[in-house]
Amino acid sequence: MRVYAVQRALLALGQLAVLSVLVFVLTSLLPGDAAELRFSETLTPSQVAALRAELGLDQPPVERFVHWAGNVLSGDLGTSLISGGPVAGIVRNSIGATLVLTLATLAVVVPLAVALGIVMGTRENGRIDRAITSVTLALSAIPDFVIAVVLVAVFSLTLGWLPATWIGSNLLASPALLVLPVAVLFGRTVCLLSRQVRAGTVRALHAEYITQARRLGVPRRQLLLRHVLPNAAVPGVQELARTGDTLLGGVLVVEAIFAIPGFATALVDGVETRDVPVVQGLTLVLAVAALLINLAADLVCNRLVPRSELLR
Repeated sequence: MRVYAVQRALLALGQLAVLSVLVFVLTSLLPGDAAELRFSETLTPSQVAALRAELGLDQPPVERFVHWAGNVLSGDLGTSLISGGPVAGIVRNSIGATLVLTLATLAVVVPLAVALGIVMGTRENGRIDRAITSVTLALSAIPDFVIAVVLVAVFSLTLGWLPATWIGSNLLASPALLVLPVAVLFGRTVCLLSRQVRAGTVRALHAEYITQARRLGVPRRQLLLRHVLPNAAVPGVQELARTGDTLLGGVLVVEAIFAIPGFATALVDGVETRDVPVVQGLTLVLAVAALLINLAADLVCNRLVPRSELLR
């Protein structure tokens, strides 16, 4: 287990190094820069050039990358070109809403998806299995923004039961703010995860050791909890990691739709103003989060079924 954990951690570090280069290169390819977009109409070309030099935007890309990477390794994500404040502060101010939304979605999705997957797997090809499969496949085919528009139109604009946006609202004072965003993220996520748990359950139930355990009279409850569930959880955990990546992207879309002051708002503002350090810092934090999710999923799978060669 320790050797496997070290191998996966080293692989994650290598992936992070590649991702950091990609983040820097892609953000550097954005047309224009903060000095040109914000001050080109009020300053003369020579003043804009002087401002670019002051902000370090006139340095060669390689030099800027070395400087940025060195700061990141020391824990400094840089300084915003627009506000002049630290990027780490922007991350702290925007991460709260994103974390709340993500964790609330997972708290609803994971138990329900596991339960649905086990129900479908233990009733393979039965009516319940076919009915749940049909509904989940239909839900997964609908884009998130379509579900969001329909839910807002029905529950906010028509019935007036739930708030449509977070503008001027406080989450602590009105937890109902989470209902519609979580409902939008819920559909696709629970569909993908429940399908993988079902597949793992079916595979485990058809294994020879399960058949032998049945012959020996092992109670059904013990059979499911001690033998089927750990094996069925492996594809579920792996799918949860992939779902976590998808969920991060979905959260950004949902934040934009419901005007949630999270990562999406800060990221869009950074792109619009060409605040490259902010875009780089936020993107890097999202990349690290995705890597950590996948690393944790691999370690959990190896712990549940210690056959790491199957996970490579």
